[in-house]
Amino acid sequence: MQAVEEIVYDELKTEKNLDDKTPRELFFNEHKDLLKDAKEWMKDTSNSCMVVATLVATVAFAAMITVPGGNNSNTGLPILAREKLFVAFSISNALSMVSSAVSLLMFLSIQTSRYTEGDFLDSLPKKLLRGLLSLFIAIATMMVSFGTAIGLSLQTRLNWSYIPITIIACVPVIIFTWLQLPLLLQAIRVESGPGIFQGQRDLKLWSIEKIGCSLLAYDRV
Repeated sequence: MQAVEEIVYDELKTEKNLDDKTPRELFFNEHKDLLKDAKEWMKDTSNSCMVVATLVATVAFAAMITVPGGNNSNTGLPILAREKLFVAFSISNALSMVSSAVSLLMFLSIQTSRYTEGDFLDSLPKKLLRGLLSLFIAIATMMVSFGTAIGLSLQTRLNWSYIPITIIACVPVIIFTWLQLPLLLQAIRVESGPGIFQGQRDLKLWSIEKIGCSLLAYDRV
C-alpha cells in the first residue's frame, strides 16, 4: 500500500469510495485476518527464539563460572589462563553471553509490542532481524567456546580428539541454523531490498524532471 501511495497523486490518498472509506481505511479493513495471522506468527517465532537464546545465555554463564582446568586454590585465578586457547575461550564465551542477552531483549520487545499496522511496517521487522542476527552470533560463538574448552581439557593427552567431538556437537546447531537461515535471509531482503514499485517510482521522477526541463527550455525561448 505504501509503495502505491508513493507513485499516485496526493489527492487520491484521501479520496473516498462509495462506502465512504479512504484507501488506507479500506486496506486495513480488508486485511484484518492477515494482521491476526501475522501477530500469531510473530509471537510463536519470538517465543521459540527466546527459548534458544535463554539456553545459550545459561550455557555461556555456566561455562564462564566453571572454566576448563579449574581455578587455583590460592589465587582463585584460572589455572590455564596463560594458554592461547583460554583467551579464545573467554572472548567467544563473552560474545555468546552478550549476543544471547541482546537477542533475548529483542524478542522480548516483540512480545510486548502493540502489534499495530505501523509496527509490522517498520518496528517489528527490524526487531526480528536484530534478534535473529544476535541469536546466530550467539550460537556461533557458543560453539567456538565449546571447541576451545574441549581443546583445553584434552591438550595434555588425546589432543586430536576434540576435533571430532566438536564436529559432532555442532550437528544440532547446524540443523537449527539451516532451518532458521531462510527466515533471516528473508528479513534481510525485506529490510535492504528496493520497493516493489521502484521502477515505476523512478519513472515518475524521471517524467517530472523531463517535463520541468522542457518547460524551462520553452521559457528561455
